[in-house]
Amino acid sequence: MSAQTPSIDVLPGIPLKARGKVRDIYDLGDTLLLVATDRISAFDAVSPTPIPGKGILLTQMSLFWFEHLGFPHHLLSSHVEDFPAILHPFAQTLRGRSMLVRKAMRFDVECVARGYLVGSGWKDYQRTGSVCGHRLPTGLQDGSQLPHPIFTPAAKNDIGHDENVDRETAGRICGPQIAQYLEESTLDLYAKAAAHARSVGIILADTKFEFGLIDGRVSLIDEVLTPDSWRFWPADSYAPGKAQPSFDKQFVRDHYESLAWDKNPPAPALPAEVVEKTLEKYREAYRRLTGQSSAPA
Repeated sequence: MSAQTPSIDVLPGIPLKARGKVRDIYDLGDTLLLVATDRISAFDAVSPTPIPGKGILLTQMSLFWFEHLGFPHHLLSSHVEDFPAILHPFAQTLRGRSMLVRKAMRFDVECVARGYLVGSGWKDYQRTGSVCGHRLPTGLQDGSQLPHPIFTPAAKNDIGHDENVDRETAGRICGPQIAQYLEESTLDLYAKAAAHARSVGIILADTKFEFGLIDGRVSLIDEVLTPDSWRFWPADSYAPGKAQPSFDKQFVRDHYESLAWDKNPPAPALPAEVVEKTLEKYREAYRRLTGQSSAPA
């Protein structure tokens, strides 16, 4: 993978539908183009310093999981040669980091599976003894494995933070039968992914999925099971009661925590050492999970 990656600030002449912290979505009429950039965010602020090649790694991991999970999904192709001709002038920019996908009617519930108590779940547990309506045993620690994985939905919010809700609220948002199917599918997908991750020495602590309707069928949409959308930890160093080492942007968060920065945008630039350590974590996750030595350049 080249250390230098092309600028993806905009694809001239292609309608930009939405821009997230990391991904850009372009509207192609009947389809969408999802582009994973090298941007990285922490504390809801996008760093001015990219992580070269990160977008390629994220895309390639999603492609691996779409195939491995065997669940209906929105992917049409990740090969630039298959994209509409209007995109061919941008082939060098898009190669390896983009997906042509079907449009879907999105369910406005983010589907989260938790196998371990961490993050907002740990905070909720400390305050209430529960997580999204699931009453949990007393005496659990930060990072404790739960008695069994739980479904903790969140209401989608395209402007601010998604809001954790209970299962009843999820049922009101998308209908009780659909909500039940999404819960069962989320937990089944989590179990399959966690088993694969564990087989390569990784603990899948939690993850999120997004679903939509495509031709009347519930399908996976967006990215899936990348280090930007889930927590995964090296199994050989796991110990509850403390923060776990992780295969994501831990070095970025730790660096920003060490600065006198108030967490309001703009984020400070990142030093080269933090960029390289972060990129190596993403590369290691990719190597372990996919069995491939490197992502396509």
